[in-house]
Amino acid sequence: MPASQGKLEWDFRLPLVKSINVSGHKYGLVYAGVGWVIWRNKEDLPDELIFHINYLGADQPTFTLNFSKGSNQIIAQYYQLIRLGFEGYKDIMQNCRDNATVLREGIEKTGHFDVVSKDSGVPLVAFSLKDSSRYTVFEVAESLRRFGWIVPAYTMPADAEHVAVMRVVIREDFSRGLAERLITDLTKTVADMDAHAVKKAAAEPAKKTVREIEKEVTTYWRSFVARKKSSLVC
Repeated sequence: MPASQGKLEWDFRLPLVKSINVSGHKYGLVYAGVGWVIWRNKEDLPDELIFHINYLGADQPTFTLNFSKGSNQIIAQYYQLIRLGFEGYKDIMQNCRDNATVLREGIEKTGHFDVVSKDSGVPLVAFSLKDSSRYTVFEVAESLRRFGWIVPAYTMPADAEHVAVMRVVIREDFSRGLAERLITDLTKTVADMDAHAVKKAAAEPAKKTVREIEKEVTTYWRSFVARKKSSLVC
């Protein structure tokens, strides 16, 4: 990802960077189940992360999962690194960022959402409703399922639980066409939900103001007192 950030220094050129880790099954473009990490030097790898095993007859220090495990993810990652190289990954990530920009701008144009994610970093778009009084992002996400979309919706961590967002992560297989289709389906969804909210509001009795309630109460008690007085007349 940093490869698409121009001259951004993010790696071991920074003295406080001690390790770099990557989820290979995300932007490494291989099967799920592989991730890797590189430490600046051996001293930066904490001893408590290292396990010592000797079931093959000699001490073998390791800091990963042991026992039987397929090597297909590692082979696939090695192949992709050789096949794509720096420029290949850079081009793919730039395309992801461009598609994220298209999606972000399209979501903003609906007028219903505020984009809360940054333009830099991982190509994703996180957005919240400007008005959650009639429906929530959870209801929007549920309605999008009829178009075949599964978009996660969730609340923020502690001290920001009142903020609920939807999030779309742009990967290599999320094309420009899919971004435009999601915008179209999202626009249809909120339009339908707006129409439903208007019908629901029209069907419900109008809420009375505080002044109207006070007037009704005053009128009732005046009538009640008047009836009591008339019942006492001989």
